[in-house]
This record gives sequence, structure tokens and C-alpha cells, in this order.
Amino acid sequence: MDLRTLAQPSSRFAGDHGEADPLTREALARVEDPTSYIRALVALCSSRLLLPIVASGDDGGTEPDPDRQAEMAAVTLTDESGSHLLAFTGIDSLRAWQASARPVPCLLDELCATVGPAGAGALLIDVAGPHPLVISGEALEFLASGMAVVEFEDGEFGWVRYADDRAEDESSKG
Repeated sequence: MDLRTLAQPSSRFAGDHGEADPLTREALARVEDPTSYIRALVALCSSRLLLPIVASGDDGGTEPDPDRQAEMAAVTLTDESGSHLLAFTGIDSLRAWQASARPVPCLLDELCATVGPAGAGALLIDVAGPHPLVISGEALEFLASGMAVVEFEDGEFGWVRYADDRAEDESSKG
């Protein structure tokens, strides 16, 4: 996914004030084994998340300078386990990490598809808490391809791909 498309305004988040979905936060808080991890992914698949954008480049000087150049960039964090693209469940967790970061609302599949182009190997959600979660490996690949994980009534999980509303609209016109 092209990082530039994430910064485009979207009516799908109109009226969103950045509050975290309480059910998503609860699911993240309960992660303690593979089943609860997958349940957290299920919750994240239906949540709006926030990608932090920060200024990078020439930030020297204190006076306005028309020749100074800076760009807005997604944030990656590198540690001994690798490089992670950051995302947050709510504006409170984003501000706890860095108050000056600008939030860009996104869906989980969009963020997962952005991990590679951002030069990262994983998605790290809520790095400053309240309950951090890393998505990597096969789960990251499936989510990046536009799939979602769901839990069925019998407690089993499965990967699904939802129909693209735009494709359905186009086919109904023809």
C-alpha cells in the first residue's frame, strides 16, 4: 500500500474523535495465550486504529524559513526483535506515546499492508500501553492481503475476505 493514500481524508471516519473501542481494549487486555491473541485480532479487524505521523527532515532553526524542508512520515520503532510500524487503538494511547504525533485513522488491513513499504517487519499496537500487541508473520501477511479473522459460534476461528462494496456497486450497475 502506498503510504500517501493513508493520509487522504476519508468520510468513513467522519465524526470519529479518536476514542478507543472499549471491546478492542478489553480483548487486548485479555491476551495471555494463542486463543486470546486471536480474539484480539478479531476485535482489531473491526476497529478503527490510528497511525501516528510525525515531521521528519530539516527541523533546524527557530525562525520560519521557506527553504527548510520537512516531510510527514509514519513511525517505525526498531529494537532487538526487529522493526515495527506503530499504530494505536485510541488517541489517548497515541498521546501517551508522543503528544505531537498526528493521528491518521486506518483499518487493520491497511496498516498491515503498510508495514513492508514502511521498512518494518511487524505492526506494534499501543507501544505505550495500556496493552501492547505485536502482529507479525503469517497473521500479518493474511491481514495485509485484505483478509480478516473471525470467530464462529462454535468457538473456531477462520480467515475470511469480505466482498468489496465498490466491486458490488459496479457489478450491480452493469
